[in-house]
Amino acid sequence: MDQPHSLVATPENYTMMEAFEWYVPADQRHWKRLRQAVAGLKATGIDNLWIPPGCKGSSQQGNGYDIYDLFDLGEFDQKGGVATKWGTKEDLVQLVQSAREEGVGIYWDAVLNQKAGADRTEQFQVVEVDPNDRTKAITDAYSIDGWVGFDFPGRGEKYSSQKYHWYHFTGVDYNNANGRSAIYRILGDGKNWSNFVDKEKGNYDYLMFADLDYTHPEVEADVKAWSTWLCSQIPIQGIRFDAIKHYSEEFLQSLVEHLDANVGPGWFLVGEFWEDSLEAMTAYIRNMQHKFSLFDVPLVYNFSQLSNTENADLTKVFDGTLVQSNPVNAVTLVMNHDTQPYQALAADIQPFFKPLAYALILLRSDGYPCVFYGDVYGIKGDHPFPPSCGGKLPDLCLARKLYAYGEQRDYFDYPQCIGWTRLGTWDRPFGLACVMSNAGPNEKWMYVGQEHKGEIWTDVLGWQQGQVVINQDGWGLFTCPGVSVTVWVNQQAEGRDRVGKL
Repeated sequence: MDQPHSLVATPENYTMMEAFEWYVPADQRHWKRLRQAVAGLKATGIDNLWIPPGCKGSSQQGNGYDIYDLFDLGEFDQKGGVATKWGTKEDLVQLVQSAREEGVGIYWDAVLNQKAGADRTEQFQVVEVDPNDRTKAITDAYSIDGWVGFDFPGRGEKYSSQKYHWYHFTGVDYNNANGRSAIYRILGDGKNWSNFVDKEKGNYDYLMFADLDYTHPEVEADVKAWSTWLCSQIPIQGIRFDAIKHYSEEFLQSLVEHLDANVGPGWFLVGEFWEDSLEAMTAYIRNMQHKFSLFDVPLVYNFSQLSNTENADLTKVFDGTLVQSNPVNAVTLVMNHDTQPYQALAADIQPFFKPLAYALILLRSDGYPCVFYGDVYGIKGDHPFPPSCGGKLPDLCLARKLYAYGEQRDYFDYPQCIGWTRLGTWDRPFGLACVMSNAGPNEKWMYVGQEHKGEIWTDVLGWQQGQVVINQDGWGLFTCPGVSVTVWVNQQAEGRDRVGKL
């Protein structure tokens, strides 16, 4: 156990939750659902909510990545109604107020790469580009009729007078004149794809809908004005930036500087840089001067591969991951709205492996874990799934909040059974021992500290019966059922009465 050299309090473990899944019903009641849930989530150990995109989408069924109007948070009668898929602005404000009262922060999902649901078409010059190498034009220049005119008639001039036209975009994917889909690069003086984007497909500036051009000063000014306006409307603690590999790093750096100067520093910033390349992720973090965290994409794919491989080697679970190489900037996760079943980036993780994966992100010392709404509450839609981890995910979150402190000792010494212990600290003394197996029942002889000698430890998940008595030297023999995980804690530890009741 860490000793109290100067009695400095041990920092509390924090956990964030992605507070939606793709198939949440489009009933305009999600802000209300979250408001009702926030107290229970806080009691579970959830400290911050990454809420879904709150700006008006192209329809009330859209999840907000089909973004139409940044300045409409469910306030104006546009695109089918006043509310977004999630609810009205009033509902959103009430959610944020309730969250603040419970001590839960809000992370905004900023969709800044594109616009969708234009009010009208305009004519402009384009070239078609090779979908696999967007730097190569495959036609001569010609004129198309594209959906790029944004007038925001329901909002009018309120909050922003900026309207959008063809010259505010770099590309579209549909020609309304002939109904043909392709990737069209818009032509104009000095207009081209951004140079400050991922180089996949030659240049990955274009992703979907009408792609914003951040070299245009009106686009840059409007989005920066929106960022400060948003913070005046909704008190947020952080921002999740969508699709950051598809728009200008240079602009995003400038936007962060704008927020620091005009709203204040101290933001939590995380980007969706979805690429299974540790080298590319590390370079992005370096380019952003380490102010950004990224979701640990390689870890998600490691979980998927391990869960779908018989007798997989669990000792390699962190190989090639961001949390292993750059733990301070790593947001660890098991699943999100893009990787859930039947989505474009679906990463199949077998149900038996979910508790193991969540233990690996929640109970260890490195990374900032993000749990998924669909794993806590289940997934709706045409292919529903029940809550994962046999309903024990709240208990794993609570174990992190109460017990996952102090020195970590790893026992990654057998391919199908690994374990680790946390020894506790002077002011968070209880510690824990975790064992997992992806094969048969197993056990680990592990050290938890001499200060725990004589204590009786039990599995907080209730999946392994029996007790472990810590010997005089601080060691115990911790067991695990086959294809399962156990989390052992002193049966008298503070908070044990809260386990299993959330």
